Amino acid sequence: MRVLVTGGTGFVGSHLTHELLAKGHEVRLLARRPERVDAVLAPRGIVPNEVVPGDMSDAEAVERALEGCEAVIHAAASVEIAASSDTYRANVAGVEHVIEGAAKRGLDPIVHVSSIATLFPPPGPVSTPDDPIANLATDYGRSKAEGERRVRRLQDGGAPVVSVYPSGIYGPDDPGPSQTLKGLRDRLRYSWLITDGGVGIVDVRDLARVLAACLIPGRGPRRYMAGGHFLSWAAEAAICEDLVGRRVRKPRVPASAMRAMGHVVDAIRRVVPGFDYPLTHEAALFATLFRPSDDSRTLEELGVGYRPVEETLRDSIAWLVAEGHLAPKWAPALAAGAIGNQAPKRLP
Repeated sequence: MRVLVTGGTGFVGSHLTHELLAKGHEVRLLARRPERVDAVLAPRGIVPNEVVPGDMSDAEAVERALEGCEAVIHAAASVEIAASSDTYRANVAGVEHVIEGAAKRGLDPIVHVSSIATLFPPPGPVSTPDDPIANLATDYGRSKAEGERRVRRLQDGGAPVVSVYPSGIYGPDDPGPSQTLKGLRDRLRYSWLITDGGVGIVDVRDLARVLAACLIPGRGPRRYMAGGHFLSWAAEAAICEDLVGRRVRKPRVPASAMRAMGHVVDAIRRVVPGFDYPLTHEAALFATLFRPSDDSRTLEELGVGYRPVEETLRDSIAWLVAEGHLAPKWAPALAAGAIGNQAPKRLP
């Protein structure tokens, strides 16, 4: 099947491209910066069949990319969890041009990599793929909600749009690194704030398998959770302590204080260029209100399971060390295997 992939040089998209090629699909990438295809994918031995220059917000570029494709997986998104009107415009335009454009052309299936944020906070004790769309105050939250509303209108009309809702995406080979892995890095370096809620962890390699498994035409509109494993913050800290071979600071912080800290970080980010500590107010809401997800439909219909969470966390931390995003002193038990005889690129 000839598949258009957006966001192919990102964390999810790069792993997805590898998975699709391994399964024999013909992969065309829409790349805003085509030079990143060689920089990000080539060193990992990933060679897409075709690259179309363009951005998801450019309707003409998307039209060129969709021409001749049988299916599309829309994995591109602006994921900055902070106030940014550019984030809102880009994410909504991506759904309009890629998802709605594919529906007009009759592609089947049309896979939308959404986010569990779209359904946050859940109305019940667990998140389900049929939960109502919820709104957050930031442009990121609003953009994901508006995109989801557009997708569900298409699904209600019978368009073969498949929604996949990942939680926190972990794993190795993150071109960013993403906010998720920055958060893991900073918890290891500074402290693990123990508060209400917890974290959903899905391995990027498993998510790629879930998305690839959606590429079966003729099944109509569908929705799948990809929440993976849910851990309390204390449980995640305990696993990581065992993996890295040292104790981490674990101060207990009330949920209200976490959210207030997020407001402070947002204010600092607005005036201090390059300040990227990921505890924004919206991130604090997720951290303190997050709930487990019901992935039973995903496991039963797609036949894709999740690897042990310990494997995902181990590989994530080892990669952070090997790439120089995390100094070996913060993960002594993993550092030797992660970097071998080579010095890491950076030592933060």
